[in-house]
Amino acid sequence: MAGDVKHDYHLVNPSPWPAIGSLAILIMMIGAVFAMKPDAELFGMSGFGNYAFTIGFIGLLYTMFAWWKDVIHEGETGDHTGVVQIGLRYGMILFIASEVMFFVAWFWAFFNASLYPIIPTEGNGIFEVLGQEAVWPPKGIETFDPWHLPFMNTLILLLSGTTVTWAHHAMVEGDRDSVKKGLWLTVLLGAFFTSVQLYEYSHAAFGFSGSIYGATFFMATGFHGFHVLVGTIFLAVCLGRMYKGHFTPDHHFGFEAAAWYWHFVDVVWLFLFICVYIWGG
Repeated sequence: MAGDVKHDYHLVNPSPWPAIGSLAILIMMIGAVFAMKPDAELFGMSGFGNYAFTIGFIGLLYTMFAWWKDVIHEGETGDHTGVVQIGLRYGMILFIASEVMFFVAWFWAFFNASLYPIIPTEGNGIFEVLGQEAVWPPKGIETFDPWHLPFMNTLILLLSGTTVTWAHHAMVEGDRDSVKKGLWLTVLLGAFFTSVQLYEYSHAAFGFSGSIYGATFFMATGFHGFHVLVGTIFLAVCLGRMYKGHFTPDHHFGFEAAAWYWHFVDVVWLFLFICVYIWGG
């Protein structure tokens, strides 16, 4: 029991979720491989890949829900001491650092393609620089006006950064009503951002395939949109926990981690807006 420990560290109890989560990921990846070959069959079953991917994905979602529920329970029963919270903070910092490097890869691909524009030669698929004929954006690509929907989304995310900061300061001061108001505003703004981005995608004059511009654009902005969705869910969970009375002014790392993640999402979007929409367009 949490009250029986004589030290500040948390020795976790045996848990089935690492094994179950690994199995779910294995099934999901096998399904993804078979889904790439629609004509492939396994055990005489057509469409095996789609079924396996769906089953694995559902299993992964359930694992995340159950595992994080256990972590929340550990924190509420006193297992997350001050020393443990320091470790959790280090872990969140390292996670965000890994996410930064993830986006560095997409920015690298975008700048490599834009600073050294290339087009394929006929025949063997070798790429060569063709001097003035290679331009960026590629010929035939009609880019977005950065001062329309992209600028609107920039204002939305900047405003959401202020509301989540307001909620965080209110948390430290013990003003629970203001925390709820700030989180509600942030979650709604995150959902609004996603809606605007989906509308923008639906009106794009270029697709994912057919040009390096479309590929790099949708990979960079699409993964950012996915992170906004994850961050919105993260903050919505914190909002639900607020209504259950889980957080206190000196014990609210779950909310603090969500706020850090949201600020990271904001900063990445600013780089995307400046580099991809304004400069790259």
